[in-house]
Amino acid sequence: MSRVPEVADAWFDSGSMPYAQWHYPFENHDTFDRYFPADYIAEGIDQTRGWFYSLLALSTILFDRAPFRAVIVNDQVLDATGRKMSKSRGNAVDPRDALDTYGADVTRFYFLSSSNPWVPKRWDPSALRETDRKLFATLRHTYRFFALYANEEGWSHAASAAVPVAERSDLDRWVLARLDRVAGLVDEALNGFDLTAGARAIQEFVLDDVSNWYVRRSRDRFWATRPDASAASADAFATLHECLVTAARLLAPFAPFMSDWLHRALEDDQSVHLADFPRGAGRREPRLEREMDDVRRLVALGRAARDKAGIHTRQPLRTLQAVLPEGRRLSGAMAALVMEELNLKQVVWLGESEDLVGLYAKPRFGALGPKHGARTPAVAGAIGELDTPTLRELKDGRTVEIEVGGESVRVAPEDVAILEETRTDLAVASDGGCLAALDTAIDDGLRAEGYAREIVNRVQRLRREAGLEVADRIRLGIAGPEALEGAAVAHSEYIAGETLALQVRIGADRLGGLTTKRVRLGGFEVRLGVERTLDDEKQPTGGAGMSVDTD
Repeated sequence: MSRVPEVADAWFDSGSMPYAQWHYPFENHDTFDRYFPADYIAEGIDQTRGWFYSLLALSTILFDRAPFRAVIVNDQVLDATGRKMSKSRGNAVDPRDALDTYGADVTRFYFLSSSNPWVPKRWDPSALRETDRKLFATLRHTYRFFALYANEEGWSHAASAAVPVAERSDLDRWVLARLDRVAGLVDEALNGFDLTAGARAIQEFVLDDVSNWYVRRSRDRFWATRPDASAASADAFATLHECLVTAARLLAPFAPFMSDWLHRALEDDQSVHLADFPRGAGRREPRLEREMDDVRRLVALGRAARDKAGIHTRQPLRTLQAVLPEGRRLSGAMAALVMEELNLKQVVWLGESEDLVGLYAKPRFGALGPKHGARTPAVAGAIGELDTPTLRELKDGRTVEIEVGGESVRVAPEDVAILEETRTDLAVASDGGCLAALDTAIDDGLRAEGYAREIVNRVQRLRREAGLEVADRIRLGIAGPEALEGAAVAHSEYIAGETLALQVRIGADRLGGLTTKRVRLGGFEVRLGVERTLDDEKQPTGGAGMSVDTD
């Protein structure tokens, strides 16, 4: 080897990069003026005394300014215990092994979403697997769901026209409003070099808004088994297609490989890296978004109330008594969403939650003592007498002033523990001014409907175990105790529609020719038989297309 005489020092040479790349000052003056200083640079914290120093020192000496407008400095990757990785310690991770195990996209997204780049990172394999499960597996499953039903229904984004967004359903318009919101958030975050906020916004949208809410709420719209389903299905396909395409484009800077695969699959093999970055399409609807937020909060509280009562969601209940902040009430369509999600017959709106849940305060003497000294017992006594509006202010995180011995005393949220006390036999859950109270009484009609839903759930499992395609029609046999068979008869059309059964046979002596399986359902032992129909037997389910054979 021989030394290159023009290089004084390796770090001096690398620090000259902004000028040397244009052979400045010997030529390219206009090009240099156009591109100097750089928009931003990125490098590890270990280069503070290397490249960063020489880069900044040379630019300061030559031009009296920094050679960059913004800088992102990533800190070290530590081992699982927080120690710096070292070959001598034996705790170093081979990057090639990590990429082979988890993939480049998952590794990149984990580093960017877990915390800001300038914070040290612990190498946590379980967190990488969780990153893959939450975002990347969800995206893959959502795309496969979309592709499966789009192919089944013959839908194509190039050949199928959807109605204008303003004419679509509340659910379609809501998720597109959320899409515009997340596009704006990510654009703003990346322009401000806040990579972590941008990454988390994408993950939240894909997991919570698209997968766990929009797709789940729209599932029956993706297969046109109802006579009026074709238009609704086209809108649903167009909406989900746009959500997935835009999510791929937002994700491209964070996960270049997965986003390109998804974009090519959706957009006729066009690379995501040649597409424009999303900016939003002006479709925000604040009122609709707030209403849907209220729906989702009530649904979450309703599920928590069901859990407290030990009643699963497939068992219908009669009534939900609900409270929203500021006395808000949901429109009829939005209240219907709550009823469907929580499997209810009606929602009753209350003005205040105090009739169902009371608040009371317990003084925290460890916090009060240093502040009030000998007056602490008197302050604690006054806290125990606070009225509901004051307790609610403390619960919401606001400091209040109370009178103790003729003097004004400030009480902060950390000085007290605000507890709730249920004043009803209903199953109650509340949070942040929202309340959901469920009537848990179950009559014979509700119990029968619950049996029917349990039957559907078990039959769907049997369909999957038998390897049936999503559009395969079946013959279905049901045999069990009288109460369960009666429920199957009463709800036979619902059962057939949900399971794609052309024929429902109910009763032990009607199961001839069907291979049955014994399952436990509602405390009973039940025999269920599922058999795929022949292609020439297939016809639309429901109405004249479905027959019921009973004892």
